[in-house]
This record gives sequence, structure tokens and C-alpha cells, in this order.
Amino acid sequence: MNGEDSPPEIGFMRAVFDSLGAGVFVIDLAGRLTTANPRARRLLGRSGKNLLGSDMHDLLHRGPDGGEVPRSRCPMLTVLDDGQPNEGSEEFLLRGDGSLLPIIWAATPLRHDGATEGAVIVFHDFSLHRDAAQQTAAHLAALEGLTARLSMVAEVSTVLISTMDMSDMLNRLAGLLVPDMGDWAAVDVRTPGQTGELQRVAVHALGDHAAARSLTGPLPPLPESSRSALARALRSAQPVVLDADALAERPEAPLDVAHQELFERLGGTSAVVVPLHTRRQVFGALTVARTAAGSSYSEAELLVLADLARRAGLVMEGAELFEQQRHVAETMQRQLLTPLPQVGNLRMAARYLPAQSAAEIGGDWYDSFLLGDGVLTMVIGDVVGHDLKAAAHMAEVRNMLRALAWDRTEPPSLIMRRLDEAMTHTSDAPMATCVFSRIEGPEEGPWRLHWVNAGHPPPLLITADGHTRFLEEGHGPLLGLSSALHMGLGWPNAHADLPARSTLLLYTDGLVESRSRDIEAGLVTLRRHAAALARRDIEEFLDELLARIGPSGDDVALLALRIPPAGAEDEPPRQHAHSPAAANRSAPGSRVEDTPVRDTSEPELSAPDGPPADDAA
Repeated sequence: MNGEDSPPEIGFMRAVFDSLGAGVFVIDLAGRLTTANPRARRLLGRSGKNLLGSDMHDLLHRGPDGGEVPRSRCPMLTVLDDGQPNEGSEEFLLRGDGSLLPIIWAATPLRHDGATEGAVIVFHDFSLHRDAAQQTAAHLAALEGLTARLSMVAEVSTVLISTMDMSDMLNRLAGLLVPDMGDWAAVDVRTPGQTGELQRVAVHALGDHAAARSLTGPLPPLPESSRSALARALRSAQPVVLDADALAERPEAPLDVAHQELFERLGGTSAVVVPLHTRRQVFGALTVARTAAGSSYSEAELLVLADLARRAGLVMEGAELFEQQRHVAETMQRQLLTPLPQVGNLRMAARYLPAQSAAEIGGDWYDSFLLGDGVLTMVIGDVVGHDLKAAAHMAEVRNMLRALAWDRTEPPSLIMRRLDEAMTHTSDAPMATCVFSRIEGPEEGPWRLHWVNAGHPPPLLITADGHTRFLEEGHGPLLGLSSALHMGLGWPNAHADLPARSTLLLYTDGLVESRSRDIEAGLVTLRRHAAALARRDIEEFLDELLARIGPSGDDVALLALRIPPAGAEDEPPRQHAHSPAAANRSAPGSRVEDTPVRDTSEPELSAPDGPPADDAA
């Protein structure tokens, strides 16, 4: 990370250190002077060369009569021994011209990683004050002011990283600046995808909230010839300071008029326009203004505002990159979600819901294809990771599985072992979970499921009368783990009958697990809702299941199979269940047909041999 895009506390703290109205020393554990601010050098009439590296006590500390003070009696050095802060008002320092400077002082241990590495000594010319109370008050005011600014920087930094909603983030940023940094604040940003278009997304003002809200909305485009403060800040990526004379200038371009309207409605005698930017681009500008006569902004305040605006720019750039990554990953995944095959009276449906956050989009996929022997497969999987690379690895693993399986009649366990070895030796894909299954049987039934499970949530079998069972057999290690670690583990083949009119559901963990719900609770919820929806059409079954569970956070893939009634004759395929549009549907209730009425009944979870749970009777 370069210096511009790293946290810029160094420049800010240096400005504060240099501009403090008090002398400041930093000494090491031996009492040697390592740092002295300009105020300290002026008070003592000494140069930095004369001070730095010298022993503070020997060079400077004197008694009221000018005599040397025994080192053991130096109260300023006690912090190095006991690690406790100390202060006083009866000590004297030796100036460069030989005169004595009475001081009021405070010494604080300088700690790093839990150990004392020196001390900071803050002092004032005690002769400039009539009594110790006045001096103490001034000292505390300076420290409180510094603490307040640092607290505001910390609070704003927390706001900037607390949400990916840029409008909300910028609105909260403007609110935090009022009244500490100004009587009002406004944020203007460039509209994504529209060159020159601007939007005022936030205005906060003391007292006049209605006027502030009325000033938000679209702005005129940025004119090429404008020399207004807003235009200069957007083009140069440098803060622009406005005094009373600059604010009195007549605006020309429509954008200048819109910016001037802020001052006409909310007032202002001084202002600062700082760009929201990074090294790569400018996203907008922050305007902060004061309305009191004679008010102005100090250099330290300009540094703080510029720092906060740049931090906001970094967050905005990160959000933009996340959104780009999300779009690429989601597009890649959708291109791989091929139309589902049609085999006799078997009915299939699938859903894919992308993650709500770009940071969560990952390697979920489903697949179904015919093998060389005419057998139908069903696959669900999830590659470890949540980024664009995970989506690319998902495509790699999916295609390897297709290539290894399509012309083989061997059991699923051998296909899974070949895939595990291929991932380990020919791919850089990380670990993955997967269920690979074969659906076997004559066209008139009965049908039978043959499968293996590589660390994935178990398939769910729902009978027509609402009985449910998780198919927990066939479980083995994650893909990419056994062969890599030479563990010799395998995937046992599992078999289960698929009753007539039953539903087989494969899903990824985003359906049953989230930050607010553990997977065990999610599995119970899935089983309950699936039982209640057992008699719904397969498409309605998936839509209503997603609507009831409402998964959030991670991406979700679902693949469902409906077994026909026993002895059912072959029927023409229903196109809506197998079209690319249905296979790639990204949200429940997006059917071309009328959205199904949601049944709100919630039957109790039924055990495999318990009473039926049926809300469609």
C-alpha cells in the first residue's frame, strides 16, 4: 500500500504536534530528548540541534536559584521509574540565554505493546499566567480539543466501514461533521455510468432540517469551463477554501448556481470544499461551512477534513470494486447454470440466488445432465471461498466432474475419487463440497437414487404425504482433502428408493445457515417448510420454499426432482420447468404465470414414519 492510500494519521498528528500552544518534549528511558516541538524550542530559546540527543535533566532542569537539581529529586523523571503520570508547577528550565523559565508541566509515560518506552512532557511558560488554575484550565482545554478531534476521526472511520450502502454512509458522514466542523455539510457525488452527472445525496444543517432535505437531488452536469470551487475540487482533487469574498462572487454555470444555493438557503461566511477521492479517481465532493461572522478554518482543520474525505473515497472505491466483482462472478455463475434435461415424466426445477453482498458471492453451483448410458445425474456443490476466484474455481470443478462422469457407468464413489485426484494434481481449486447422484429406473418407475456426498449438507427427500428424511448416508470427506493429505478416505455409495410423487431436494448451505442462524436450526426449518409444501407444483415448491425461509448473506443454489405417479404414461415436457429462464431464476415469485398464493399454514415437522404434513389438501 502506497503512502497516499495508507491511513494518513502521520501528517495529521504532525500538524497537531507542531501547532500546539504548549511545549512538548519526548524523552527515552535514559532521559534523553528525542523530540521537541517548535513551541518548546521557542520557549527555551534553543535549536533542535542543541536539544535533541541531550539529557533533559542535565541540560534544562534547574532550581529556583539557578542551581542544579539532584537527579533523584527530578519529578519529571519519576514517570520513567514508576510508570505513573505526574504534574507540577514549581520547576524551572534553563533557557539558551541563561535565564530561567518557570513552567507548569505534565509528564505521561509513553507505552508501546504494554511496556514503557519513554515519556511525554507538556509544559507552558508559567510566568504568562497569574495563577496555576488558569494555566491548568488552558492545558486541559488544549488536550480536550485534541481528544475531541481524534474521537471524531475515530467515529467517522467507524461509520465509513460499517455499511456498504454508500448513500447511508455519506449521509451519516455529513451528520457527524455538524456542528463540530461546521454549521452545515453537503455531499455531492458523481452518478455511476453517466459522465458529468452529479447527485447531491446528503445535506445536514443545524436546526433547519427541512431546508437541508429539500436541497438534495440531481444536479446539473459539471461544465468544462467552470472555475467554481466545486468544479476545481472535483478536477484537481485538492481542497478549496472559500472566504466571504469568494462566496460573494456571482455564479455562472447551472452547477455553480446549485452550489451557491446551499449558502443562500443555509448561510455561510467561510467554507471548505474537499474532494472524495483516491489516487485513481474522484467520486464527488464534501462541502462544510460556518455561518458565524469572522469564522475561518485552521490548517489543522483542513487536514482533518481532507483526511476524512479521502477515507470516504477509499470506501467508495472499495464498494465500486466489490460491485464489479459481484457482477462478474454472478454473470459467470449464470452462464454455467445450463437448462435442465427432460427425462420422461421426471420433473426438475432449479433456483440460484446471488449473495446480497459482493464479498459473499462464491462458488455455489447445481448441474444435471445425461450420462453416456442414458442415466440422469443431479449435482450440487460449493467451492470454498467467497470471491471471484471461488466462482472461477467452481467452473473448473464443475467441468472436471462433467468430463469424468459422462461416459462412465461406474458407481458414484469412483467418480468422486477421480474428481478428488484431479483437483489435487491438475488444478489449483481449493476444497469443495459436492453431492453427485444418479437417478435410475424404467420410464414407468420405480426410481432409485444412487449417490455420494463429499462434505455437503444432506439431500432432503419429501414424500407426497409430507414425510421428510435427510439422506445422510454416503457421506465422505471434502473434495481436495483426502488425496492431498494421503488420508486414504473414501466415499461410500448410498442407495435410496424414490417413492412415486416424492420430491428430492439438493441445496447449498446458504439456504440453511447464516450469521444469525446455525445450520442445525436451519435444517429443522427447511424440513418443516418442505413438508408443508410437499404437494405443490415443483416450481411453486421452490419459489414458496425460498419465500418462507428468506435466505440472506451467502449465495444459494437449489435443485429439485419430482417423481411421477406410479405407472404414469410419458408426457410432453412442460417448457417452463426446463427453460433457461426457469433454470436461472434469481428470485422467488418471478414466474411468467400468476404468482402462487402463499399458504400460511405451518404443520408440525413430521418424522419419516409420522403423520403426514400437508397444506395443499
